Amino acid sequence: MILFPAIDLKDGACVRLRRGDMAEATIFNRDPAAQARSFEGAGFQWLHCVDLNGAFEGRSVNGEAVRLILSTTKLPVQLGGGIRDMRAIESWLAAGVTRVILGTAALNNPRLVREAARRFPGRVVVGADARNGKVATSGWAEVSDLTPVELGKRFEDAGVAAILFTDADSDGLLEGVNLRATAALARALTTPIIASGGVSGPADIDALVGLGEPNIEGVVIGRALYDGRLSPAEALERANAVRKY
Repeated sequence: MILFPAIDLKDGACVRLRRGDMAEATIFNRDPAAQARSFEGAGFQWLHCVDLNGAFEGRSVNGEAVRLILSTTKLPVQLGGGIRDMRAIESWLAAGVTRVILGTAALNNPRLVREAARRFPGRVVVGADARNGKVATSGWAEVSDLTPVELGKRFEDAGVAAILFTDADSDGLLEGVNLRATAALARALTTPIIASGGVSGPADIDALVGLGEPNIEGVVIGRALYDGRLSPAEALERANAVRKY
């Protein structure tokens, strides 16, 4: 189970939102690069970064902060938020981002996702963010009629690296992972699934593992790490224990 500590960027700072509401942002670190170094020093093997402003504006806004993160850590970074054309994809991959996350583009421009996955094997992740069971886009401001399973099936043969499933209704609330929806997605698709939203402590990691779904690749952890409900050491200990089974 790969643990992806989250660095969500708003106006250059590292924040956490509640249910994706930009008006309910809690600033945890005004130096995202220092936060990245902290996660690396704690032993994490990946970073999950989201340009929140970019998700709403449809273009990269916190680019400077992302580049500082890339220059200060050796960890692979997956980046989402405002990446909606091939030029942006190429630019971020050339800058050192390991994987780009395409959410709004996956819904509105599936041809772009397919082309990007073909040109950059293993470096494209499809973001399936859901509100009330339906895929939400543009920073979760717009909700479609498509379910995450339906979106994922569109790209089963495209060669994307993973489907990032975020339960927007629980994100940032520390109410627990949406196990039922995550398991259903993992069973319906062959593409690896990354869970996100609602992690509140070690029990959520245990619960994901307890599903017994080998197709669940990992989980994104945000607020629980920042407010101390889940220590990096404890999280990694659980993940390492999982690998022994």
